[in-house]
Amino acid sequence: MGKDKVTLKIPRPLYNKLKQIIEETGFSSVNEFVVYILRDLAALQKGDDKELSADEVRLIKERLKNLGYL
Repeated sequence: MGKDKVTLKIPRPLYNKLKQIIEETGFSSVNEFVVYILRDLAALQKGDDKELSADEVRLIKERLKNLGYL
């Protein structure tokens, strides 16, 4: 693993539940899903005015549709 990454430990039952959630979605791994969610959460932090690109909006809509929300 590169020096630009760290290991984050989560309980196995949570990992297994996330693995079930991402089945048949655009996510290729639990790690990818968790990074996506954490980036989203970090972006909500007050003072972060970054706008989503058209591609990011498309990916979010696609993932929400795959998860059954749209």
